[in-house]
Amino acid sequence: MRENVLRDAAATDTVRLGYRRARALTAEHGRTYFAASCLLPPRQRRGVWALYGFARIVDDVVDLPSAAPAPRGRAAQIDRIEEALHAVLHPAPDGRPVAGLDHRPEDAEQGDAHLESILAAVRDTVVRFDIPTHTFDAFLRSMRMDVPGTTEFRDRYRTWAELAEYTYGSAAVIGLQMIPLLGVRAAGDDVADGAATLGEAFQLTNFLRDVAEDLDRDRIYLPTDELAAFGVDEDHLRRCRAEHVTSPHLRRALAHMIAVNRDQYRRAWPSITALPNRSRRSIAAAAAMYHDILGEIERADNDVMDRRVVVSGRRRAMLAAQAISGRRPW
Repeated sequence: MRENVLRDAAATDTVRLGYRRARALTAEHGRTYFAASCLLPPRQRRGVWALYGFARIVDDVVDLPSAAPAPRGRAAQIDRIEEALHAVLHPAPDGRPVAGLDHRPEDAEQGDAHLESILAAVRDTVVRFDIPTHTFDAFLRSMRMDVPGTTEFRDRYRTWAELAEYTYGSAAVIGLQMIPLLGVRAAGDDVADGAATLGEAFQLTNFLRDVAEDLDRDRIYLPTDELAAFGVDEDHLRRCRAEHVTSPHLRRALAHMIAVNRDQYRRAWPSITALPNRSRRSIAAAAAMYHDILGEIERADNDVMDRRVVVSGRRRAMLAAQAISGRRPW
C-alpha cells in the first residue's frame, strides 16, 4: 500500500514537471502557440503545452545539423521516442519502467533528457481529453520523412497531393488532436476537416517563411511543379540563396502560393467559429497571428532569401485583441 502511494506521488510529480518543461519549450520556441494558449482555461492550456513540447522534442531531433549525429542516429532516436511514447500511452499492468528511457545513451540529445516527464504530461493530456493515439503515429511517420536513410524519407515534393502526405502527419493531425482539447464533444466532419485544414495552413505559412532555411537543410517543401510553372527550378532556388536575392520569378511563385495558403485559412474559418467561446477566441488569435506572417512576407516584397520575416510582439498582441473581440482577421 505504501509503495503504491509513493509511486502515485512520484508519477504526479513527474506529470507536473513535464507540464512545466513543456510550458518552457512552448514559450521559447512557439511564441504564437504560447500567446494563444494563455487565452484558454488552465487545464486546456497545459494540454497545448504538452502536445507542443512533445512535437518540439521530436522536431529538434529531426532538425539537428546533418553532421551530428548521423541520420541513422536520428532515426534511432525517433524509434526510441516512439517506443517510449507507446509504453506511456499503453502501460504494462505490472508497472514496468518506460521502455527506451531506462537505458538512455550517454550521447542522447538535450531534449531527450526531458522526454520522460513530458511524455507523462502527454499521457495525462491524452487521458483527460480522450485524444486519439493514432494521431501520434501519423506525426512520427511524417517526422521520419525528414530523416535520410528511413524508408519514409522525402526531401522534395512534386505536387500539392504529395506534400499533403507529409503535412497530414506534421500538421493536420495536430489540428485533430486539438479538437477534444478545445472542448468539442462530438466533432462532425466539417469541424474535423476545418481543424486539419487550419493545421496545414499553419504549416504552409512556415514553409513560405522558411524557404531559405529549409533549402540550407537540403529540403524543398514547396511543390516543385508549382515552382516550375513560374520558371523556378532547384538550381534557380540555390542561385537565389547564394546571392541572397529573391528573383522576380520566385516572387511571383510565392505570391501564387500565398493565395493558396490564404484560401486554406478562409476554408478553416467556419470551424473556428463553431468552437466553444473561450476556445474560439484562442484559436482565432493563433490563426490571426499566423495569417499575418503572410502579410509580413508581402510587406517585404516576398523577399524570403535575404531575411526571415517576423511578426512583432506588439502586432501579435493587437491581432490577438482583434480576434478576441470577434473580428474576422482576414
